[in-house]
Amino acid sequence: MRQFSTHQLLSLLDKHGPPCISLYQYTHRHHPDSLQDPIRYRNLLRQMEGSLLQKYDRKEVRPLLEKFQPLSHDEEFWNHRTDGLAMLAAPDLFEVFELQRPVQENLIVADTFYLKPLLRISQSADRFQILCLTRDSAQLFEGNRDAFDPVELIDTPATLTEALGTDLTPQHQSVRSAAGQTPIYHGVGQKKEEMDRDRDRFFRAVDRGVMENHSKPTELPLMLAALKEYHTPFRNLSRNPYLLSMGVDVDPGAIGLDELRALAWEQMEPLYLERLAVLVREYEVARARQLGFDDVAEVAAAAVAGRVQNLLVEADRQIPGRVDPQSGRIEPGALGDPEIGDVLSDLAAAVLRMKGQVVIVPKERMPSTTGVAATCRF
Repeated sequence: MRQFSTHQLLSLLDKHGPPCISLYQYTHRHHPDSLQDPIRYRNLLRQMEGSLLQKYDRKEVRPLLEKFQPLSHDEEFWNHRTDGLAMLAAPDLFEVFELQRPVQENLIVADTFYLKPLLRISQSADRFQILCLTRDSAQLFEGNRDAFDPVELIDTPATLTEALGTDLTPQHQSVRSAAGQTPIYHGVGQKKEEMDRDRDRFFRAVDRGVMENHSKPTELPLMLAALKEYHTPFRNLSRNPYLLSMGVDVDPGAIGLDELRALAWEQMEPLYLERLAVLVREYEVARARQLGFDDVAEVAAAAVAGRVQNLLVEADRQIPGRVDPQSGRIEPGALGDPEIGDVLSDLAAAVLRMKGQVVIVPKERMPSTTGVAATCRF
């Protein structure tokens, strides 16, 4: 799974195009349901062409469509999907993101990208990572209460040998083998201290790589899954501020991914609920002081002025239109209009640009009925 961060999304807020094409599709992990995915994708491409031709001539539209078309019949691509797919394209850009939540099928052609589904995933309070660790191997997974997928390690060793190479402590091994059989290695005089030294060097390399290349970019909580005997040595040497004090005491290779996710979520859920409760309490206090707003127009004006510290946005809700980035004025419209997007997406983007925090919240936990709740700095 390709990892993405708020920093990457902020880069997508930079001026691109127009037109900016945002395609979202519900996809399936398993056969035979996955067979319908490329068919639906080709239908979306036809919609895209029609929408683009409302405003642009065919010469301008052709190179944009060519960015998407190679995937139309790519069997390898469609055989390895997660729960959702996002594709963003402009004349100077083409990005594909795998999503761990189903998304509403959507195609929006506008002068800015429609980022709310991506924001929902990157800003959701239930998202976290889990490091599966043994004495000589490491794997990283990312997900939420519903799904977990492996993350490709970046500049981080996946094995003891990869981390230490030929610099392993000598093991003084002897070999006994019968003719034509695989050699059997027997440790002779191998000291526990030497093995622990190698283990700690490996753990330190893993900790450094995960912190720099995965925790810092995503700012996600990190949970450790390992046998109990490895928790203390890893925590003693870890410098990762995102590592949680809680963890899963289990051999990660002995259980399935769904069971691991369930065990991890048992410990994560109270933290998730408490974080949402704190944000709601902060909003209610701010509202009592005239620093909390749920009127969409008021929130828009505050967002472009850089006043919003925290913005709670209702998941799965859309308000067709756009927010003028200078005045904050809301321009209503229809999602089918090539120049119209989603007001809530624009609000989230404006707050992120001004270094505020955006959290996508389930409808049942929102403190308002308007789709937004903003806590302002002043």
